[in-house]
Amino acid sequence: MTTFRVIGPGRAGSSLAAALCEVGHRVVGILGRGDPVEGAAHGVDALVVATPDDTVAEVAARVAPSDGAVVLHLSGSLGLDALAPHPRRASLHPLVPLPSVEVGRARLRSGVPFAVAGDPLAGRLAAELGGRAVEVGDEQRTAYHAAAAIAANHLVALLGQVERVAASAGLPLDAFADLVRAATDDALALGPRAALTGPASRGDWRTIERHRRALAELPAPRTELAAYDAMVGLARRLRLDTAPSMVVAPPAVSTAAGGTAGLVDGAEDADLTPGGDALAVARDVVASSEQVA
Repeated sequence: MTTFRVIGPGRAGSSLAAALCEVGHRVVGILGRGDPVEGAAHGVDALVVATPDDTVAEVAARVAPSDGAVVLHLSGSLGLDALAPHPRRASLHPLVPLPSVEVGRARLRSGVPFAVAGDPLAGRLAAELGGRAVEVGDEQRTAYHAAAAIAANHLVALLGQVERVAASAGLPLDAFADLVRAATDDALALGPRAALTGPASRGDWRTIERHRRALAELPAPRTELAAYDAMVGLARRLRLDTAPSMVVAPPAVSTAAGGTAGLVDGAEDADLTPGGDALAVARDVVASSEQVA
């Protein structure tokens, strides 16, 4: 049995404390704002610093070092240098959202991956919680955390856009739940490239322009079009990377006013100008994909 103390009574620290107790460890206390932390690393086998990322180094520096205690943080973006000057350092970052203590406790014991570094205690804790330890060194930490943010935070933000656009058609978000789950399952089972479908994958520019016209009618159209155009660009990059021999330049699309519009060609119609800046981003993504191909 390992004895722990936790600094940070938020969702992450409290969820981990509850999960550790369930697997036979002892948590002697959870310190919050205003509690003295100078001696927090003494009298325990490990000290968990579960504060927000931008305060981890400050909090760790206020704790008097102990030769026997492992000091570890739960941050995905920080390296072990944030825990200076403690001689035994580790990081343990669960790759799962912890929206509440009860849900977090269960998820931490559900076999999720943990990004670990430093003292071997981190890897042992991941295994004891029933998870999988993945070594992520300090030099890879920023890219790792960016991937995690895209996988969780950006995906949720994208579903927020689905909810807004669906509402304009009189539908709730849960009408698209099965579609979201199936697409995610396919991407994880087949790989994103093989799982990609839809108009951007097919180069169906007329459909894409109709989508853009519908989005231009929504509140805050610049934001909605910027997100849509960026996703079209990423979908085209994924498609072009998969089958570069099948790259076809998008055709010009006739508009009701008699002009032409196309995602890569510019879509210069006045009613689509709220997304004009984002179109440049999409063009850059497609151009870079063609260079790679």
